[in-house]
Amino acid sequence: MAQGKNKKIKVVLKLTIEAGKATPAPPIGPTLGQHGVNIQEFVTQYNDKTRDKMGDVIPCILTVYEDRTFAIELKTPPVTHLLLKAAGLKKGSGKPNTQKIGFVTKAQIKDIAEKKMNDLNATSMESAMKIVEGSAKSLGMEVKN
Repeated sequence: MAQGKNKKIKVVLKLTIEAGKATPAPPIGPTLGQHGVNIQEFVTQYNDKTRDKMGDVIPCILTVYEDRTFAIELKTPPVTHLLLKAAGLKKGSGKPNTQKIGFVTKAQIKDIAEKKMNDLNATSMESAMKIVEGSAKSLGMEVKN
């Protein structure tokens, strides 16, 4: 809505919503309502901004200002979501150390690391790939060449 350079920030919310599928229903509606945000306006803006990313989970940072205006900043999907999508799985293993559920290739790991580089706490592509590999192992996936 408004880019608030000189506006006073009331609260910053972190929301994780499926792209193009935000609704005023719980948990989004009550969370926004308690801070005085126009819920329908948020839902419309979020869905418009994420319509091209359908099927992904897109986290957003919602900055709410004192005058009830807001700004939406979209992030990249979580690493675990990208890994599960790459392996064609719905969820990770309940016992990741003993029960393997699938595999991802080094090429897929590198692709995910490149997408997430801005959001990861990594200085090089190698360290970003190691972070993604660690997430894959914690989901119960094997990394193959």
